[in-house]
Amino acid sequence: MSASVVESAPEGKASFALRGHNPDVLTCIANLSNDEVFTPPELANEMLDTLADAWAQANGGESIWADSSVRFLDPFTKSGVFLREIVARLATGLADEIPDLQSRVDHILTKQVFGIGITSLTALLARRSVYCSKYANGPHSIAKSFDRDWGNIWLERTEHTWAGDRCVYCGAARAGYERGDDLETHAYAFIHTSDVKSRIARMFGADMKFDVIIGNPPYQLETESERRQARPIYQLFVEQAKRLEPKFLLMITPSRWLQGGMGLAEYSTSMLGDSRLRILVDFIVDKDAFPAVNANGGVSYFLWDRDHEGDCSVTTVAPGGSRSDPIQRQLNEFDVFVRWNDALSIVRKVLGAQEPRFSDRVSSIGPFGLPTTFHGVDQRDSGHPIKFYGSRKVSWVGPNDIKANADWVKRWKVLIPAASDGNEKYPLPIWDSVGPFTARPDEACSWTYLVAALADDEQEADRIVFYARTRLFRFLVALRKVAQHNKAENFAFVPDIPMDREWTDDALFERYQLTDGEREFICSLIRDVEFTGRVG
Repeated sequence: MSASVVESAPEGKASFALRGHNPDVLTCIANLSNDEVFTPPELANEMLDTLADAWAQANGGESIWADSSVRFLDPFTKSGVFLREIVARLATGLADEIPDLQSRVDHILTKQVFGIGITSLTALLARRSVYCSKYANGPHSIAKSFDRDWGNIWLERTEHTWAGDRCVYCGAARAGYERGDDLETHAYAFIHTSDVKSRIARMFGADMKFDVIIGNPPYQLETESERRQARPIYQLFVEQAKRLEPKFLLMITPSRWLQGGMGLAEYSTSMLGDSRLRILVDFIVDKDAFPAVNANGGVSYFLWDRDHEGDCSVTTVAPGGSRSDPIQRQLNEFDVFVRWNDALSIVRKVLGAQEPRFSDRVSSIGPFGLPTTFHGVDQRDSGHPIKFYGSRKVSWVGPNDIKANADWVKRWKVLIPAASDGNEKYPLPIWDSVGPFTARPDEACSWTYLVAALADDEQEADRIVFYARTRLFRFLVALRKVAQHNKAENFAFVPDIPMDREWTDDALFERYQLTDGEREFICSLIRDVEFTGRVG
């Protein structure tokens, strides 16, 4: 008998204990890739505790683990950890209702716990985790009532549906994913259908409905040719799961959806405006949830409650694992989600001043129309009088080289790198060591930089530079910056204030009447940096 069944947790909450000193095997296996991430048992159990609490609140204090009618589905099971832990909890919770252990286990495995494999390897791994055998009806299986070898963990090869060069369901590139029978297609069955209810009925039988859908979906599709721009797909699993109308939906995904990003803008707007989102736990740094995974921008799990209507309880998990107190929040209070609970009061004070937005000053990518690969001549001459800031090099160009915004060449300007710190190393610098700097008339730049602002004279330009180097300015940018690239919308929380002085953090803190605690939080999040870029 499986140790996960025999030795269940007290009160069905903490993770189960294995016999002796042997480690849990699911803590020892390596991830297959960053798009198919195994969930640590501790994190899976935390999520199940969240589910149990929500169920009890919605059902007069009753335990979900003592209800023999509840059905669970992991529609993208990999290691089988969620299903395994659910079985362990049900085995304890149903002891009074079904005293005989074998009958209880058979009921749980055949009537309550279901999964959909995503690859042949992970489907076998999940079956071993749940049934203690790769064959659910085999002699070593802890289930004794199945008449099929896959039990309730389904897998069949699914093919992409091509429309030109892309799959109509997941957007996979035909060149990378049209494969022979000896390779996995990564055409996940759960999302490769326009009628998921019929697909589920074909898998598990007609009228199959699930009370709880839970899991950790594949994150992205990636090929060698697309490695730098992998396509997020986890949002497709969330949207598909909602169509099954479960009572509760509980998933852990990358956190980039909280602030939009490539292919996620519509999903982000929809999710943040969904009043059925009841709980959100946001890990600012991925390693605090998945120690062996790189998911820049952090990860988060959410509980979606079909019958909930209202604000969402948000917990911020800071780098290192410390947690904020949960706060009831309207997730779409701002045009982007502010991930730090401690930042809310600061943003409200700054935006409450109703000042113009600094984002209106910032140029689009490529302010002068010259790519990062472009370089001028090494020496200034009559035909090349414009100093040109390019990638790793300063050169000289002529007026005819400027492809856009030629009138800006004669203006004072403030330049910032177009790409800088990716918001993973805390406290954050936001800008690299060069930082914002003043560019004089007869100076221009490649796509390596953005024009952060135009100025009327040298003094105004220098003051803008000093303002952009303050911790408050960088803090407000950090709240919107989800990747290494800078863009105008990252500056939408930053106020465009009069440059009638050289602004310091102390002066800015006073301007917005920030408390000592708010000031300390800003300084804890944004590091002091000695910038090397020239001013003036």
